[in-house]
Amino acid sequence: MPGLRFKMWLSDPDTNRWGAVLLWESEEASQQALPSRALELIGYPPQVAHGFDVEAMTEGRYETQQLALQGLAFAETTQGNNG
Repeated sequence: MPGLRFKMWLSDPDTNRWGAVLLWESEEASQQALPSRALELIGYPPQVAHGFDVEAMTEGRYETQQLALQGLAFAETTQGNNG
């Protein structure tokens, strides 16, 4: 998606809560229609959307250089490729 800098999916299966945090380069970029697989993956479309302004950002020290393909959704894929 043009202007999308970061997207993180969140889940709490115990309470059946799911969501995502998206960071956009600009307000204009955030206004475009988003493709969503929520209906396919969790059985219903997104129910709530909120917009916020970024007050500050920082980046710490880290060992994992690439955030893409990290997380529970990729755990089985990653394990299958390594073992």
